Amino acid sequence: MSADKLYILDTNVLLHDPNCLYEFKEQDVAIPMTVLEELDSIKDRKQSVAQEARHVIRAIDNILSAATSPTQITKGVQILVPGTGDDSKLGKLSVFPDHELTSRQGFLPIEKNNDNRIINCALHLQSSDPHRDIILVTKDINMRLKAMGAGLQKVEDYRKDQLVSDVELLPSGHYHIEGNFWEKVSDVKSYQEGPNTYHKVSPDLLPEAYVNQYVFDDSNDFAARVESIDHEKTVLRDLGFGHLMQQSCWGISPINIYQAFAMQSVLDEDIDLCVLNGAAGSGKTLVALACALEMVIEEGRYNKIIVTRSTPPVAEDIGFLPGTEEEKMTPWLSSIHDNLEAMHENDDRPQSSVKYAIEKANIQFKSLNFIRGRSIQDAVVLIDEAQNLTPQQLKTILTRCGKGSKMICLGNLAQIDSNYLTPLTSGLTYIVERFKGFDGAANIHFEGIFRSRLAEYAEEHL
Repeated sequence: MSADKLYILDTNVLLHDPNCLYEFKEQDVAIPMTVLEELDSIKDRKQSVAQEARHVIRAIDNILSAATSPTQITKGVQILVPGTGDDSKLGKLSVFPDHELTSRQGFLPIEKNNDNRIINCALHLQSSDPHRDIILVTKDINMRLKAMGAGLQKVEDYRKDQLVSDVELLPSGHYHIEGNFWEKVSDVKSYQEGPNTYHKVSPDLLPEAYVNQYVFDDSNDFAARVESIDHEKTVLRDLGFGHLMQQSCWGISPINIYQAFAMQSVLDEDIDLCVLNGAAGSGKTLVALACALEMVIEEGRYNKIIVTRSTPPVAEDIGFLPGTEEEKMTPWLSSIHDNLEAMHENDDRPQSSVKYAIEKANIQFKSLNFIRGRSIQDAVVLIDEAQNLTPQQLKTILTRCGKGSKMICLGNLAQIDSNYLTPLTSGLTYIVERFKGFDGAANIHFEGIFRSRLAEYAEEHL
């Protein structure tokens, strides 16, 4: 018996989430032959997406290898839950020979247009099986528009990894309490552990609080971080507003409380992942780099700083740039150099100071292609432009974190360059929501722009 729905997957969906074949529950999935041809052309390219293509091809092969005849592949092979062999909750996977369809059958012209071939596949199935919902799933907005214009009744974006419906609902990592916090507290138990002061208060005071969320009020005196939560109490670690604002790393001090929160989270040894997001010019890279230099050079807590970033064309272009891997990556990581120069602009010999910092902190620039398969230990890893990474790519990087390492993700959801990502489907959004409440992670959304008054005006009005 066929499932009620048949999802036809575009290539970009498979590349976006190589595990998507297992995400349609009891419904059936079809892959047009054109999609397999596109995956075949991608798998040997010298770019990060080739890894996803090979992953998808292996997943498809694992499912279809159970077929006993070519006819079964076109009709559908049962999808089994990976590692369990359980088929009670999943549908079937089939390959549709869309190359047999021609434009003479009343569909879109197919000459040198793979999108039209895939749309024609959905149109054919819609007309031949009218009692079943045929749904084309693609992350290509224009393809969705073309499919609807051609008469396809149901077209969707792939939203399995979309955890929030509105980017405005994304946790900011901090909560502002109007007025004086202590005037609202009727019962509190304070205690000391080592150098830190903690307060146990009623969870009703902060009903939507989560672990490692920062809290502050209008008094310019109270600032704390949520340490733990249960149904009886919320434990706050008192940080002190003045103490936070007096922090200094590599000659850089916070300009506002949001930068101070970020600096505190990066310096905290108990935090393994810091996600710093905000508008261009808000100080994300400057704060992260200053803290990294302080921890590596002054405190000796880490042995090196590894800097990587999302570079949409880097996979194609890096091989054509001269020099070593780090020299090839330098043009893509000029923001790091810009911030190093800003830190040392008042030195007698600023270029020598920048060179000293790079050598002393053992700053290494790495391509995402060379991050795969590594286990990074005793290092601070700066992931710049994280908004351009898919959830799968960010997972690949974060799982490289070895013993004694700290990951810092920097990004601005308003500056996504990828053709297939939006603020809602970006990997940056994904990890902010996924790591909410994890005691080893902190997220800070930066407020304010300090690069220049022109940058501030442009951010607000353009």
